[in-house]
Amino acid sequence: MMARDRVHELETYERDGFVCLESFVTADWLSRLNAAMERLIDESRTAAPGDWRFDPEPDHTADAPRLRRINTPVDLDPTFAEFALDGPATDLAVDMLGPDVRFHHSKLNIKWSGGGEEVKWHQDIQFWPHTDFSPLTIGIYLNEVDDQMGPMGIVPGSHRGELFDLRADDGSWTGAIRDEDLDRADTATAVYLKGPAGSATVHNCCAIHGSAPNTSPRMRPLLLQTYSRADSYPLLGVGTNGKISSSAHSLVRGAAPDRITVGGRTMPAAPDWYKGKYTSIFAQQQGPDS
Repeated sequence: MMARDRVHELETYERDGFVCLESFVTADWLSRLNAAMERLIDESRTAAPGDWRFDPEPDHTADAPRLRRINTPVDLDPTFAEFALDGPATDLAVDMLGPDVRFHHSKLNIKWSGGGEEVKWHQDIQFWPHTDFSPLTIGIYLNEVDDQMGPMGIVPGSHRGELFDLRADDGSWTGAIRDEDLDRADTATAVYLKGPAGSATVHNCCAIHGSAPNTSPRMRPLLLQTYSRADSYPLLGVGTNGKISSSAHSLVRGAAPDRITVGGRTMPAAPDWYKGKYTSIFAQQQGPDS
């Protein structure tokens, strides 16, 4: 792992909306993550159609597996859980967001060799809106990535610009910026993030990004995990916020805030009673002996 200049990394991220850290992950971690991925790919050979863990390409078979994505890897293998919830990815999230960090979700986009599918230009925040725009995604290239492998491209400075409609003209959700909006999105200026295996990408939830098909003979697995500041909350009932990992919304570093800012107004907030300990306003106001 190369020596890091954390001040420069943060300045670059805040200016451009992304940063790429070459060889961020150690050889040991890289070996463990790849081994965990291979175990899950092997399981996909015998998975039933519709198995929620896997998003296969149309020509996926037991003899020749081809996956687009492995869903919520933190729930499927302890190696991924350790890496994302209390490991190098968490440390990097703290460097970018500050000491109090909340985990949102993870996924492993594989982009298989010989034509692994493109990801059209989009922004992330429309898929899982939060109360602010602090969420970011940390990606780890598990293989070396070059121009032929469909590296992720990101438009510099787009995190400060327009939030685009990801619907078709008829209102149906496509998850992609409309073709007629691409000039305004300035996608021609995108920077493509390549690097050796173990390199990390960090991009803000508002940054415009996408990737071409993988035309090389090697697959391009990109392990992704999303975090936000601890005082940033997902809006349930919108997008994928209610349909993600069992670890979603958990505090992975620091302390939970006692205040929340919504619509530019900050207010004291109640504790998180999701796991119980709440009866009613009457019991809270009258005390435990009432």
